[in-house]
Amino acid sequence: MKENNVLDYLEMVLKNMPEDWIKLTTHRLDIYNEELAKTQFLEKFEALYKNNNAKRAALSGLPTAFDYIRLGHPLSSVLEWAIAEVNGLKAKNVISFSSRTMPVLAILRKNLFDNKRTRIVHTSQLPQFFDAETLRRIYNYDFEIVQIKDVAEIQEFAGSTVFISEKEDLSNIDRNPLIDFTVNLHPRLGSVIIVNGWENEGYISEIQHVRRRESIAMTPVNSFEALESLIGKKASQPDAAPAGENKASVLESIKKITSTSTKALLASSGLSIQYAIMMGLIDDAIQNHPGKDIKIIVPPNCYGGTNDQARRVAACLENVEVVDLPVDGDNDMVQSTNTVLENIAREDAVPYIIAEIPTNPRVEVPDLEKLRDVLTKERQTAKGETAIAPVFILDQTFCPNVQFLSEDWIFSNVKAISYVSGSKFPSGGRCTAGYCVANTKAAALMEKIENHLKLCDNEATPLQVEILAEQLPSMNQRIKDAYKNTREFVNFIKENLPEAKINFVSEELAAEGFTPSVFSLDLPTKGNTHEEREAYKRSLNQKLIDMMISEIPDESKYCVSYGQLKGCYWTIPATSTQGTTKEDDKDYIARVSGSPRMDLERHKKVFLEFVEQI
Repeated sequence: MKENNVLDYLEMVLKNMPEDWIKLTTHRLDIYNEELAKTQFLEKFEALYKNNNAKRAALSGLPTAFDYIRLGHPLSSVLEWAIAEVNGLKAKNVISFSSRTMPVLAILRKNLFDNKRTRIVHTSQLPQFFDAETLRRIYNYDFEIVQIKDVAEIQEFAGSTVFISEKEDLSNIDRNPLIDFTVNLHPRLGSVIIVNGWENEGYISEIQHVRRRESIAMTPVNSFEALESLIGKKASQPDAAPAGENKASVLESIKKITSTSTKALLASSGLSIQYAIMMGLIDDAIQNHPGKDIKIIVPPNCYGGTNDQARRVAACLENVEVVDLPVDGDNDMVQSTNTVLENIAREDAVPYIIAEIPTNPRVEVPDLEKLRDVLTKERQTAKGETAIAPVFILDQTFCPNVQFLSEDWIFSNVKAISYVSGSKFPSGGRCTAGYCVANTKAAALMEKIENHLKLCDNEATPLQVEILAEQLPSMNQRIKDAYKNTREFVNFIKENLPEAKINFVSEELAAEGFTPSVFSLDLPTKGNTHEEREAYKRSLNQKLIDMMISEIPDESKYCVSYGQLKGCYWTIPATSTQGTTKEDDKDYIARVSGSPRMDLERHKKVFLEFVEQI
């Protein structure tokens, strides 16, 4: 009876749900409490279910679910809740993925640290992309694989038993008390992992963290199709047709935008492609520099996902270590890079540098010619041998239009790979897909990166590719228009609040092609001690953001986003993008992102009102 009630309610929800549940990467940014992001949506959704309320207005009023699709969104949350309800489980024990590999890797990762054995059991063939040898050799995961004819054959095991099964109906769970984790794979939509038993609930947050940092949740359109299947309906909004022409169009657009000749790789998110880059380069180092230590060089205050992922990768591998690269404020990226590379050269280690240009959140661009000289400098090991040259991994999400890797530009003699988060300018906020390219000097690395992208099943979905095909051709014009609005807003703030410190590119850098539409705002403060001044500034930051959002709710949003098609986005990096960054490296300043279409005069008016109140 309960199952019928759940399915009847689901049918009403799917009929009345807000359009942005399926079309946007984020829902109701004006109702977002980060501390409650993993629970608040479902708590309020369950209250609606108990009252049999599936009215559009009620569903539209639900708060943001998780964040940014990577960790989850309304439809993936509803899917997980529905599967749990019809099977008598807790909603938190059901976790969906766009990838069919990553839920298994999440178990393997935790068991690596717990020094616990893992048994992977299956009845049919494992997916072709599940490369057990590479998972053992490169990822350092230990497991055994057992094929059986029926789940009843599963025996006791001193460790975790993961049962993998391909299913069209993701809610159909094979029952056996000896199964710790059930992973249902759908041939097109992704996967769902079910955590069985209270003794395994400690894995839930770890699985969610893998989804957030190395993959994404099942996409909105795929979650919608899975929900329609659950209520017995034929899909009304299936994923796009196989990539085909769309993928060819996207690859051609990226080639033109980046002025590179190597084939781009398309992933489900920016962090998905970054993870493939990391593991691909580690694979290359193990093959070509056996026995040598690997150093991942990362700015300590860069985007939290990048920082966290690099440290998570290093934690799994004995010969991999993260090295801090101070780049912002009083630190110079060129000087810091030189110092770090000199130290690593003496150790005869393999250096991989991840950097954002412009930097986040201070929007600084280093002297590129000096940076090139530092990156191409030949160094010596402590034994006087030639040191291993670095690979420069560039996150150019803030300026995806800059042709860093062109053969006739600055980094042509550096082994360089660049990547972009597709949820920003490439898609205009309509999907999370990311991509990476390499210059000619680093072209040989792309095969390894592609292998790991496929192994993790983190390639872009057909619909994501379709969205990129629609949006990429207009990207460079949107970047120009957004920069124009942002420059005008920055100049207005300078004129009306001259004591504020603004971090934005100079007119000279903009003339060279660096035209981001994001700036950071360090508001004036007061107080007798550092603590008092810091507290006052943080309070002022929040007051400004609250005013903008409350007075311009149709445009101003509280979000880390950037490159959206319209509106203006506000955040405080220390509490959002730098969530996992060490406290001393966090920036408690306001970060503002403009767009091609925003009511600039209205934003100016509200800002003046703010100035009058301080």
